[in-house]
Amino acid sequence: MRRTTDIEDLLRLHAPQVLGALVRRYGHFDLAEESVQEALLAAAQQWPEAGRPDNPRGWLIKVASRRLTEALRSDEARRRREETAAALAPRDAFTAPAPGESRAPSDDDTLTLLFLCCHPELTPAAQVALTLRAVGGLTTAEIARAHLVPEATMAQRISRAKQKVKGVPFRQPGPEDRDQRLEAVLQVLYLIFNEGYTATSGSDLHRADLAAEAIRLTRAVRRLLPQEGAVTGLLALMLLTDARSAARTGPHGELVPLDEQDRSRWDRNAITEGSALVEKALSQGPAGAYQLQAAIAALHDEAARAEDTDWPQILALYDLLVLPRGLGHGRPHAPAPMAGLGRAVAVAMVHGPEAGLAEVAGLEDRLAGHHRLDAVRAHLLEKAGDIEGARAAYQLAAQRTLSVPETRYLQMRAARLLPPA
Repeated sequence: MRRTTDIEDLLRLHAPQVLGALVRRYGHFDLAEESVQEALLAAAQQWPEAGRPDNPRGWLIKVASRRLTEALRSDEARRRREETAAALAPRDAFTAPAPGESRAPSDDDTLTLLFLCCHPELTPAAQVALTLRAVGGLTTAEIARAHLVPEATMAQRISRAKQKVKGVPFRQPGPEDRDQRLEAVLQVLYLIFNEGYTATSGSDLHRADLAAEAIRLTRAVRRLLPQEGAVTGLLALMLLTDARSAARTGPHGELVPLDEQDRSRWDRNAITEGSALVEKALSQGPAGAYQLQAAIAALHDEAARAEDTDWPQILALYDLLVLPRGLGHGRPHAPAPMAGLGRAVAVAMVHGPEAGLAEVAGLEDRLAGHHRLDAVRAHLLEKAGDIEGARAAYQLAAQRTLSVPETRYLQMRAARLLPPA
């Protein structure tokens, strides 16, 4: 069993590099992906018995390119594209490369594939789906289940995304737009992680498979770009946040808020790694949003008890994150309103609940109708002693969330504030 698992892990590691190599040489995203899937299936069937080849990636590329060539040759309507592919890559171009040979496919193909999947022509939803499919190696059914949509709907979304990037040159963006495209890649990975850590809808609070996939992909990007502070910061943020996942739910799947969690259940190895990455990220240039959010997460994780949390330092970091002062590269736009909500909580912890409520009021325009705004307002009203207002806000938040565990938690908080019969 362990040997099979090792092979599966190896295949997932090499899949995006193999797909990237084929798309770079042949084009034809759809056919290349199908050919890679066939090569992966052949490897899963043959390697456990015959043994793993010395150059797994070269083996996969050779098999996948052969399948792709056969597919092109079997379709008369694609003869011209076959001739173009043959001119670009002779039949022996994909033989297993010798160690150190310069034409071996590089890990940069994975990054280039990520840039392609996060092309600005695609919507964020399409970017996420295509990234999980092409780079993450998840099946369409797995992606559909993760997003709680029918498989046919997700298949159409992925198919449309592939059509959009059809013909886009397979190369990393030039210096003029590289930072913007990298920011899009990181934002997609951040969205995948957030959906995994706190599902926006459904019966489960946490989708561990999505969160783990986001961490795995971000590790891959950091291996390729180890000096990028935004990448290091994002990985640190994911690790420090995911370290608390085991303590976020009770025995019946109910939500447990941060200040009530059993901190002995937090993953100390992940916290140690994440904290070290925070220090590294902050030394890699101007602190952007991911680095600052990771530093905030580290302060939470390093507190032995909730009452030991260094709220003044957290508020200072939120001030850098939220208040306008020209942050450097790596500041994504989407997290800003939620970061403002986090700052409101920090203001309340330092200056009192009334001050926090004033900050919440200032976010009304940007977060109107969002259940988290109502939930934070309810929490601060309760701290301020406005029991009626808190109960009404908890009830409103419960009505607005699509997450079953969050609904139950918010309803429980509202019920707890009912006057005794």
